Amino acid sequence: MADFTVGDEDFLLDGRPVRLLSGALHYFRVHESQWGHRLALLRAMGLNCVETYVPWNLHEPAPGAFRDPGALGRFLDAAGRAGLWAIVRPGPYICAEWENGGLPHWLTGPLGRRVRTRDAEYLDRVRRWFGQLLPQVVARQVDRGGPVIMVQVENEYGSYGSDRVYLDALAELLRELGVAVPLFTSDGPEDHMLTGGSLPGVLATANFGSDALGAFEVLRRHRPKGPLMCMEFWCGWFDHWGAEPVVRDAREAAGALREILECGASVNLYMAHGGTSFAGWAGANRDGEAHLGALLPDVTSYDYDAPIDEGGRPTEKFWAFRDVLAGYHEVPLPQLPPEPVTLGAPVTVPLTEWVAAEDVLEVLGSSEREFGTPPTFEELDVDRGVVRYRFDVPGPRQPYPLRVAGLRDRAVVYVDGVRAGVLTEEEAVLPEPVAGPAVVELWVESLGRVNYGPRLGETKGVTVGVLHERQFLHGVRARGLRLDAFEDAERMRRLPFRSTAENSGRGLFQGTFDLQDPGDARLELPGLVRGFAWVNGVNLGRYWSAGPQTSLHVPGAVLREQANTVWIWELELEDSINPEVRFRRQTSRTSNASSTNSAVPSSPVLRSPTHASPAAGAVNS
Repeated sequence: MADFTVGDEDFLLDGRPVRLLSGALHYFRVHESQWGHRLALLRAMGLNCVETYVPWNLHEPAPGAFRDPGALGRFLDAAGRAGLWAIVRPGPYICAEWENGGLPHWLTGPLGRRVRTRDAEYLDRVRRWFGQLLPQVVARQVDRGGPVIMVQVENEYGSYGSDRVYLDALAELLRELGVAVPLFTSDGPEDHMLTGGSLPGVLATANFGSDALGAFEVLRRHRPKGPLMCMEFWCGWFDHWGAEPVVRDAREAAGALREILECGASVNLYMAHGGTSFAGWAGANRDGEAHLGALLPDVTSYDYDAPIDEGGRPTEKFWAFRDVLAGYHEVPLPQLPPEPVTLGAPVTVPLTEWVAAEDVLEVLGSSEREFGTPPTFEELDVDRGVVRYRFDVPGPRQPYPLRVAGLRDRAVVYVDGVRAGVLTEEEAVLPEPVAGPAVVELWVESLGRVNYGPRLGETKGVTVGVLHERQFLHGVRARGLRLDAFEDAERMRRLPFRSTAENSGRGLFQGTFDLQDPGDARLELPGLVRGFAWVNGVNLGRYWSAGPQTSLHVPGAVLREQANTVWIWELELEDSINPEVRFRRQTSRTSNASSTNSAVPSSPVLRSPTHASPAAGAVNS
C-alpha cells in the first residue's frame, strides 16, 4: 500500500518527492503474449512507469455487448509484476490514431456533434461504459497495493471543445466510481487549449515534442503550482498511407528529452513502444490547418519511430534515451530481456484457393435491403469493412457523368458488371459517362474514421447520394460486410472456395503452410493491391500497395509448426495469376539517423499548432 499525491512542486509517494519517467505502451496494440517482454524493455530503458489508453469501441462493439473487458486489468497486473507504476487514460475519447478516437460508431452515428459534450444521452452511455471498465482500475490503485497512480479526465479536450460542464461531469463520475488516485488533464501548451481542457483542482499537464522551456512557461502561466509533466513527449510520429514515413533523429530526440528532465519535470514518452493497429482499427486525420481537408488514413503499423520498434527491438533511439535516463537513477539500470524468437527460414505460401467478392458478401454480409437514399455505414451497423450499394440508372437516356456526392472513403465502381473506375472523396466522378438503362455497383470501404479534430465522428459510406447528370438516383439496394464477420467460424466454413488455377481476383484468398521454427515474422504481399490479412484467424490489419508500409507484423504466438492458414481479403485486384505471399524473419528497424532526406515535413494535419512537425530536426525518410 502506498499514498501517491500531487504536491505544490513534486509528485509525492508517501510524502517523498518522486519523478515519473513513463512510457506509452498500448496494451491493445501488442499481442498479450508479448506484454511482459515489452514492459521489461521499458524498465531496461530507465522508465519507472507505463501509460496506456483504453479504446471504448474495441471493448463495446455493440451497445451493452462487451468484448474482453478484462484486458486492461490483466495488463495492469503485468505492469505491476514488471515493477512499473501505471497511468491510465480511459477516455472516453482517446485520439491515439485509433478508429474514431476510440468512440463507438453506434454512438457517434446517431449523436453526431453531441458527443464530447454535456449531452445527457452521451453521458449516460459513458456512465455505462465506465461502470464496466473502472472497477479494474480502482482495484489496482496504488493505495490498494496496485500500480495505478494517476487517471486522466478525457483527452486533449482543449484541442476540441470548451464544455467545462462536461469535464466536471467526467471528473465527478470518476470519483463516484471509486477513482481515488490523482486525476489529470493533458493539452497542448497553448492558452486556448489549456483554458478549454483543464479543470480547477485537477493537475494540468502539457503535450509537446520540443522546446520544453517554452511549453512549461505557458503551463506555469496557467498553473503557478504543481509538478511539471510532459504527458506526451512526441519522440516520433505516425505515418499515413501514400505519404513518406516520418522519422526523428535519435540524438536530437534525446536532447529534447534531456531538456524536459533538466526543467525538473516528469515525462511520458509517446510512444515508448507503438506496436500495431491490428484488425483495421487504425484511424485517420484530415488535412489542412482546420483539419477539414482531404482524408489521410493511418497505416497499420504504429511503430511511431519509437525507441522500441514494432517488432519489440531496441533502436538507436532506445540507447540514446537510456543514456539520458540512467542519470536519474541511483542504481544501474536492469539488463535487457532476451530478444523475441523470430521465424526461422522464410516461407513462400501459394494462395491456392479463392472465393469471389460477391460470394463472400453473400455468405458473411448482412441481408440486402432497399432504401430511398443511400444508408451510411452507421445506419447499416458497419464499423470496419465495406458496403455494396446498387443503383439502377433509368433508361433509355443518353450518357451523362455519374458522380458520388459525399463519398467516404473509397469506392470501386462497376457498371453492368464491368469495372468502371475507383472513386474517392476528391475524385468522385467516373472517367466515362454512363448511359441508361444500367446497373451501377459501388463497393465502398471506410479507410478509418477520423480520430482528431472537428470532423471526429463523421459518418462513412455514401453520405449524400449518387447523381446522374444533376439528378439523384433514388432507390438503392445496400448490404454491409463487417470485418468481424470473418471471426464467425461457422459461416467461414460455408464459403465456396475454389482453385485459383481456374480464376481469381477481387475476393478472399486462402493458403496453408507449415513452419519449422515459428516466431515473429513479417508478411509480404507482392502483387496484391489493398485489403486485409489474417493468419490463423488473427486479423493483422490493412495492407495497401500505396505504401509506405510494405509488410505486416506477425506476432510469433500467432504461428505454429503445422497447418497454418492465411486469408487475404483483396478489394481491388481484378486478375491474378499464381498469387502468393511470403513470411520472413522479423528484423530490427534500421537506425533513425540513416535518412538521407533532410526536409522538415509541413504536416498540416497534426493535433495542434505546436504539432507543425514532431519537433525541430524531424525528417522525411
